[in-house]
Amino acid sequence: MEDVIRKRLHWHSRRGMWELDLLLLPFLEQRYDALSDQDKAIYVDLLAEEDQDLFVWLMKRNPSGNPEYQRLIDMVIANAENAHRDQFKGL
Repeated sequence: MEDVIRKRLHWHSRRGMWELDLLLLPFLEQRYDALSDQDKAIYVDLLAEEDQDLFVWLMKRNPSGNPEYQRLIDMVIANAENAHRDQFKGL
């Protein structure tokens, strides 16, 4: 069952916009499993939003207006911003 949920999340994390794919897919692969059950549910809810809204929020053009969404959006952005640094941590 977990595998089915993961595949569904992967499918829904793939959006019609390349910029969103670059943010959401790595977050799903790298950070989703460590989220609390509540944050996992918020991520699922966030994926139900329109691409245009997600784009504006994830590109930091406007806040989401929903504190729970914004906290998770900030996590997605932080994951993307730190992605390149993570590969050099052991050096």
